[in-house]
Amino acid sequence: MEKQTATHQRLTNKILFTFAMLAVYRIGVQIPCPGLDGSAVKSFFASQGGLFGMFNTFTGGALERFSILALGVMPYISASIIFQLLQTSIPYLEQLKKEGEQGRKKINQYTRYATVLLCSVQGYFMSNWLYGSAAPDGSPLVLAKTLGFIDFRVLTVLTLTAGTCFIMWLGEQITEKGIGNGISLIIFAGIAAGIPSGALSLWKQLQSGQMSVPLVLGILIVMVLTLAFIIFMETAQRRIPVQYSQRGAGGPQAMKAQNSHLPLKINFANVIPPIFASSLLMFPATISQVVDSAWLKFIQDSFVPTGALYQIVFVGLVVFFCFFYTEIVFNPTEVADNLKKHGGFVPGVRAGQATAAYIKRILDRITVVGAIYLSIVCVLPIVLMNSLSISFYFGGTSLLILVGVAIDFMQQVQSHLISSKYEGLGKAVRVKSRRVQY
Repeated sequence: MEKQTATHQRLTNKILFTFAMLAVYRIGVQIPCPGLDGSAVKSFFASQGGLFGMFNTFTGGALERFSILALGVMPYISASIIFQLLQTSIPYLEQLKKEGEQGRKKINQYTRYATVLLCSVQGYFMSNWLYGSAAPDGSPLVLAKTLGFIDFRVLTVLTLTAGTCFIMWLGEQITEKGIGNGISLIIFAGIAAGIPSGALSLWKQLQSGQMSVPLVLGILIVMVLTLAFIIFMETAQRRIPVQYSQRGAGGPQAMKAQNSHLPLKINFANVIPPIFASSLLMFPATISQVVDSAWLKFIQDSFVPTGALYQIVFVGLVVFFCFFYTEIVFNPTEVADNLKKHGGFVPGVRAGQATAAYIKRILDRITVVGAIYLSIVCVLPIVLMNSLSISFYFGGTSLLILVGVAIDFMQQVQSHLISSKYEGLGKAVRVKSRRVQY
């Protein structure tokens, strides 16, 4: 009884520590960068809309305030995705990946360096953009061109880079001392922070008569159905039956079959495709703010989230990255070799290359289903905003992240409780989630 109480206390402490770190993150979102007029900056970003409104959702409102955490964790996520892709094309990184824990630490170190580089570049573009811009009413965004002897743009780059590094540190602390994946929970907290304001905006539209009661009820029903659909697809699996031959008690010739299965997630790439696709589509809009080019301006005007061209290109990129990322993180040949090495086989399929081809064929088919599912869920909010004039970013990648992180958090809690029951047999081990981590 005392051991069970101690286990629950440790779990409670981990959860409280996680919430405390997330509270620190939300406090940091409220701290503005020095030298800016906060109200003017907020009205300026509100007038931008489009892609900036979508990325403001991922930063938990830090972008519209242009706080010290305005870049959020997007540079770190981009760097992580880039290095995961490079591990298959650069032999040195591929060798580090095979070296286990030491190799992983080395790759994480390179990822941090790349994050600092990306923060510096993005911070320069954004600071230079604000430096020469003004609010819709004509008031300047930058109150002081220099702070002491430091130029505003230099100080902003340093501030934004330090802010992203601080978020990375918070994520690591949550992962090590709390429960769940730290970076994923920070993204979750940022998106969830916008839910109350979105609900309040919907309520104001209902009170003012801009939206009718049946329309609001219809929106709520669509939200519930979308959440149920995402939960179903995120937990859906295609299970390939596997049998293992083991020696029985009757001697070397006595064999018995042990049935098992190989689970393949329908959405194997998780939220990587929509995030990476959004990052690519955000690039022209960012560059066009500092580069005076007619064709870049045309691309920015054409690639608005409510436009048909944006939706077509976005869906194409999502489908591409679904297949591309799945090819990287899952190797059917390696899985088939491991099955053969441990005496496992798929009934009716020869071990070895035939098994690899069989797994590859099934994986390609379910990836098609996963790509269609991601495309539908990500395009749905754009259709709703365009047709119903909803003033908050609903659904899409945001819902995918909210549901995915919530499921992963519950799995971590359950794993902690299960592992604590076997402390007498050995030291409890944190069970790693099979979901995509950042």
